[in-house]
Amino acid sequence: MGERLTVPYEAPQGRRVNAIGAYFSHGPEAGRLEFAAYATLPESRAKKARRSPEEQAAAHGLRPEQVGPIDSERLLQFIWKIAGRPGVYPEDWVRERPLVIWLDNYSVHKSERVKEELPVLERAGITFCYLPSYSPELSKIEPIWHPVKHHDLVRRSYAVLGNLLSAVEETLSEKAARLLAAHRKTDQLLARAA
Repeated sequence: MGERLTVPYEAPQGRRVNAIGAYFSHGPEAGRLEFAAYATLPESRAKKARRSPEEQAAAHGLRPEQVGPIDSERLLQFIWKIAGRPGVYPEDWVRERPLVIWLDNYSVHKSERVKEELPVLERAGITFCYLPSYSPELSKIEPIWHPVKHHDLVRRSYAVLGNLLSAVEETLSEKAARLLAAHRKTDQLLARAA
């Protein structure tokens, strides 16, 4: 009473964090959630760049490789990572087991660069399937993203963009651990019932 309460708020001003993820729903890696998150810096209104990209990233508490949109190259890097392709690999590298990846119709998922890579992905045992438009309810990962975004990430306002990126990565890591633990517990229960 008689005291004004304040809630701290940091306006995003064009800053955001985007994440890409893969949830393994079947096979030996079932229950595993892999992700990568990147920060987008606010657009500069200056006619000439006053700071280098490295300086801009550092001003927001980030490394340069943590900055930028999820484009076709980042998508493909992520796909090769979850497919298990090693850093040094033979030209004819193929997965031990086929990998089917379901994607929504985000423009990057259907870009020319991704289309160019499709034959190489298919030879490696990786197949893309696309969900029908406007049908997020068919996606296995949407029920994971929704609570992370709306419930698990309690604090969403940070003065430094790098801290927001760290909070998103920490929240997703915790979610990944919970999903894997739940899947293992289900497997144990099923094994006991059999």
